[in-house]
Amino acid sequence: MIRTPLRPLARILEARRKGQNPDAIERENIRIRHEQMRDAARARAEGRLLVMAVLFILGFATIGMRMGVLSASEPAEPRAAASGSTIIAQRADIVDRHGRLLATNMDTHSLYAHPQQMIDAGQAIDGLLTIFPDLERERLEKDFLGKRKFVWVKKQISPEQKQAVHDLGEPGLLFGPREMRLYPNGAIAAHVLGGAQYGREGVNAAEVLGIGGVEKTFDAALRDPANGGRALELSLDLSVQAASEEVLGAGMQILNAKGASSVLMDVHTGEVISIVSLPDFDPNDRPRPPSEGAPDDSPLFNRAVHGVYELGSVFKIFTAAQAMDLGLVNANTEINTSTPLKFGRFTINEFRKKDYGVLSIADIIVKSSNRGTGRLALQIGAERQQEFLDRLGLLAPTPVELSEAPVGKPLLPKRWEKLASVTISYGHGLSVSPLHLAAGYAAIANGGYAVAPTLVKQSGPRHGPRIMSEAAANASVAMLRKVVTDGTASMAEVPGYRVGGKTGSADKPKTNGGGYYDDKVIATFAAVFPADAPKYALVVTLDEAVETSGEKPRRTAGWTAVPVASAMIARIAPILGLRPEEPRLTAGDVVLTSQ
Repeated sequence: MIRTPLRPLARILEARRKGQNPDAIERENIRIRHEQMRDAARARAEGRLLVMAVLFILGFATIGMRMGVLSASEPAEPRAAASGSTIIAQRADIVDRHGRLLATNMDTHSLYAHPQQMIDAGQAIDGLLTIFPDLERERLEKDFLGKRKFVWVKKQISPEQKQAVHDLGEPGLLFGPREMRLYPNGAIAAHVLGGAQYGREGVNAAEVLGIGGVEKTFDAALRDPANGGRALELSLDLSVQAASEEVLGAGMQILNAKGASSVLMDVHTGEVISIVSLPDFDPNDRPRPPSEGAPDDSPLFNRAVHGVYELGSVFKIFTAAQAMDLGLVNANTEINTSTPLKFGRFTINEFRKKDYGVLSIADIIVKSSNRGTGRLALQIGAERQQEFLDRLGLLAPTPVELSEAPVGKPLLPKRWEKLASVTISYGHGLSVSPLHLAAGYAAIANGGYAVAPTLVKQSGPRHGPRIMSEAAANASVAMLRKVVTDGTASMAEVPGYRVGGKTGSADKPKTNGGGYYDDKVIATFAAVFPADAPKYALVVTLDEAVETSGEKPRRTAGWTAVPVASAMIARIAPILGLRPEEPRLTAGDVVLTSQ
């Protein structure tokens, strides 16, 4: 900046020449200089004010935006973050074959405490005991009044409980977000789903791990983020499952049974449409495994998969089918069943020592002749019989996708010789699960192909290797139909649905020694329907069931398992989309009238 002199010489000389006062020039320059300094100061002040205004506007905008974000977010307790591996809390849903929810996740909270941050630990203990009566005062006093810095109070609380704890106003009680596994249908399909529990836990999240059923089998897939939360589709039909449980539960109660199970399987795909084991449990509150007593006394015991039993005469159709497949007999071949079979000190007789005389192969199944099937087994031979049952899948654990399936290992005879071969032909001496039996009947119903039971939804038929000829399989289905129309399963007839099946009543073996109980029976009915073009195999088993409407108690399957299976088919067939067969009119049914 060029400063102008206050008394410029040229102007001073000019003023003196003209007789003017030179001091006026100095005063004028001083005035001009002061005005310039004032304008410069005002410009600087206005600039500073502008900068301050911009800063204030930006500051207030930032504060306003932060307040908006806080008001739109959910309040959360401050938490200290701990280093370590990330806990994967996500878990995919499980749905039935129609996409209906079987298992899902629900947001909830955990409750923990920092005792050293508590204002009044005694008042907090009193408040928590009011909200959570199951807590113990001694434990809370030990944890809160001691030297601990962190205490889990509740791993899972409801929104109402969270609000009640929040109202206590204790800063040392804090909440952590987490997900819980929820089974919206309660006990329905409990043994299939199994249940879940928490694994690794932190204040920010907790692992949800499967501890049974498909939850455990598919645990890694359900927790894998790479699957994008894609739901696991099961083969179950929720409506069929619920109806089956209701019918079986009512039958179990009416017949005073200790337990019951049922399996419904698609004979072509191997899909298990429903599988029931009673008594059951609610996977939302899964009970602890029993520490004493028999395993099947626990509701956790899956009778359809875990339980292996001598299932009795339901095995006879396998013997007949193999004999026909080998060309040893046909459905009309006759066998003399008059004399018992003797093996050393053992004698093979009929039920109640009946004498059926000469029977065709079909009538051996209809009458359920032990002697007849025993003689067929002798023709087949022990080695071929064992090979055939192995190909049916009856000698190894089922491959169904349940974590408990390997436990259901069939019990085989120590020496598979003639006597064992004969007793196995009518369902004694070999213990299998109801699921094994359903897979065996499915192989007969689908034309002779092996089929592996599965709980995962399939897109089409999954026929395995051929086990028997189609002719032998069809002849066997015809025999099963005849058992219902003319034999021991007459109560299985369901109007509009042609049912075929076989009864089995096996005395229970004693648990504390050899021999069998006289008054304890495993009653089984294995069915296929519709018999003219089978689509489904159904197995119903009742443990120690007794029908008491008559003068004497009746324990055979024809009086116990068969009526329950009949009621179940009548209930579920329409749900499965099977239309009842309309009765055909004959010439005698038509009456002509004149007007």
